[in-house]
Amino acid sequence: MHEVLQKIQEIGIVPVVVLDDAKDAAPLAKALIDGGLPCAEVTFRTEAAEESIRIMAEQFPDMLVGAGTVLTTEQVDRAVAAGAKFIVSPGLNPKVVKYCVEKGILITPGTCTPSEVEQAIEHGLEVVKFFPAEQAGGLAMIKAMAAPYTKMMFMPTGGISPSNVRDYLGFKKIIACGGSWMVKGDLVKAGDFAKITELSKEAVAIVKEVRG
Repeated sequence: MHEVLQKIQEIGIVPVVVLDDAKDAAPLAKALIDGGLPCAEVTFRTEAAEESIRIMAEQFPDMLVGAGTVLTTEQVDRAVAAGAKFIVSPGLNPKVVKYCVEKGILITPGTCTPSEVEQAIEHGLEVVKFFPAEQAGGLAMIKAMAAPYTKMMFMPTGGISPSNVRDYLGFKKIIACGGSWMVKGDLVKAGDFAKITELSKEAVAIVKEVRG
């Protein structure tokens, strides 16, 4: 398995971060690290995303920083130039996936059907995002799709919370879960980084409880 994927598997939860202001990037990264979650998927939905990735990658070199909601090859280039170690997309865009594979950039595209999983296999991928997880059938759907695709691993994202993350993490074909409950926008805007650290520690405790 890819080295970055191994790290993601060890961490178990990937915080999905939306930042409206790059000034919050460094304190947020520190809060996550202090909470035991040295990882962030910074979504490319905002103007601040690129600079936020750059700040996190430069100031916290041991942190695993990726770019989420990547929709174009141009965004791939910008994210990687800023320091992103992995790319995540909400769906499977064959052009974007092919571009990343050819350049040796780790990409985890979104899937929620067997046909999309087969496209991922065709591109030689080891892990796919399952999105939107809860809305697309949750753990039962992942188990059903994992049965025929025995080598594929899944990273469910969407509707994951402390109330259901244990169930997901308990299934061996799930590499990690993407979640935003520990990095909610209102906490970031309020500058409540202590709460983010606290919630991150609770998330880490859940991973250890389930996976040992």
